[in-house]
Amino acid sequence: MKIIITGSSGFVGKNLSYFLQSKGYILNNLSLRNKDWKTHLPKSADAIIHLAGKAHDTKNTSNPDEYYKVNRDLTIALFNEFLNSEIKEFFYFSSVKAAADSVSGILTEDENANPMTHYGKSKIEAEEYILNQNLPEGKKVYIIRPCMIHGPGNKGNLNLLYKIVEKGLPWPLATFHNQRSFLGIDNLNYLIWQMLLNKNMQSGIYNFADDKALSTNELIQTINKALGKNARFWNISKSLLERTASLGDALRLPLNSERLKKLTESYVVSNQKIKAALGIEKLPFSAEEGLIKTIKSFQKEK
Repeated sequence: MKIIITGSSGFVGKNLSYFLQSKGYILNNLSLRNKDWKTHLPKSADAIIHLAGKAHDTKNTSNPDEYYKVNRDLTIALFNEFLNSEIKEFFYFSSVKAAADSVSGILTEDENANPMTHYGKSKIEAEEYILNQNLPEGKKVYIIRPCMIHGPGNKGNLNLLYKIVEKGLPWPLATFHNQRSFLGIDNLNYLIWQMLLNKNMQSGIYNFADDKALSTNELIQTINKALGKNARFWNISKSLLERTASLGDALRLPLNSERLKKLTESYVVSNQKIKAALGIEKLPFSAEEGLIKTIKSFQKEK
């Protein structure tokens, strides 16, 4: 099978490309940074996997227009090319943040989308355009909404937590009790592979998440387990931590309101729809196994 991938130089793109090549797929990397990308787009292939996009900037320093130019407008342009080609399947990597910035229960694909950030809004506007088009016979479209993705080579909040634990510092946010869904890169690769193999998959929106949600305190315990350490916790008052985060907003410190929210809020994502569509009872890697693999990769990079 021949697959066209955008965003192949990113974290997900590199991992997914390597995985699919190991399964015998022929890949064509398409850079949308090239103004002439349309001339380089093959008119015939089995699928396009559209990963390229502008990631959510937690420091809030990005120009809002950039989200719409990249996440919405480029996606629309690529999708229109797909409609006029012989390519059979279109995978659009959106985000759970296209549906909701916060979740009170368990996020399913039926949630009425209400994103609050420019990142989420740009993603949902691209989704809406795609879903409102009439698909030619024989074509299918899959909108993938992954939650927080991690794996070897990935930086971000997990790396921050790793550094805290590695230094032997107690976890200062233990008073927050939450549940969060994660997505290991190995499970992501597996799901895309299974979707490519399954010719009975229906077009639509599919959440990607590991089978089990974890609290941040459980995450800290898992990091300690990966490092062979005993977990240490501090029960600092929530109000003090929230004031410190507000100060971080003004001084651009590592702990700001956005990061505190990411580390302590609950955000549970259901993966039942994609598993039911593929006839899968459980994913190959547990949330803990994937996280331990990621944390151990941080050690190797030192």
